Amino acid sequence: MTDALEQETHNPEPHHRDVSGGRLRPAVFGAMDGLVTNVSLIAGVGGGGGVRHTVILSGLAGLVAGAFSMATGEYTSVKSQNELVGAEVEIERAALTNHPREELEELAASFVQMGVTPELANEVAKQISTKPEVALQVHAREELGVNPDELPSPFQAAGLSFISFAIGAAVPLVPLLLGATVLWLSFVVTGVALAVTGGIVARLTGRPIVVGVVRQVGLAVLAAGVTYAVGRGIGASIS
Repeated sequence: MTDALEQETHNPEPHHRDVSGGRLRPAVFGAMDGLVTNVSLIAGVGGGGGVRHTVILSGLAGLVAGAFSMATGEYTSVKSQNELVGAEVEIERAALTNHPREELEELAASFVQMGVTPELANEVAKQISTKPEVALQVHAREELGVNPDELPSPFQAAGLSFISFAIGAAVPLVPLLLGATVLWLSFVVTGVALAVTGGIVARLTGRPIVVGVVRQVGLAVLAAGVTYAVGRGIGASIS
């Protein structure tokens, strides 16, 4: 019993997952957006009286256009954010070169705010400041909240968004491409996919699976329902 307690006491902290690489957000957002966007598009076109051929064509166009739109948006967003961070890091680099004493005092003051004694904070700040690149990283983390060496890749974000959106957008089309002539089959397949992805995301983030499933399916039902109603109303008015 004692050995078991000692082993549990000395066990290291469980390994944490990487939450700063920027992979989960574009992948999840792209898949969810693809599912919701295309099932809503199909619902709107079908509700407006579109025949199967028109619905499929609209869905395929939505898949391609949406995937490129998501990829472009993610690339521009991440690239712009990285450029902003880079500009701020260069400002900090210049400050470390031109005003080393003030920057050292600023770093020491940040350690004091964390609860470190002033004497130890000054000593740690001095040691860090002897290595310019290390000092720059520490100042960037403390003042900007980022590590300049661990910024997300805009190409990776764009690629993940493109692929995940295309996969998500293809799901509502599968029944129609296989010969289905009714929209509800697309809705059912999409609902199952949303439930699965919502549950996976909830599991990854430590949230209740039921909450994740209900949230994703509920939002999709709302979006598709409103779009269907709009399509049906417009289709009736122009017929």
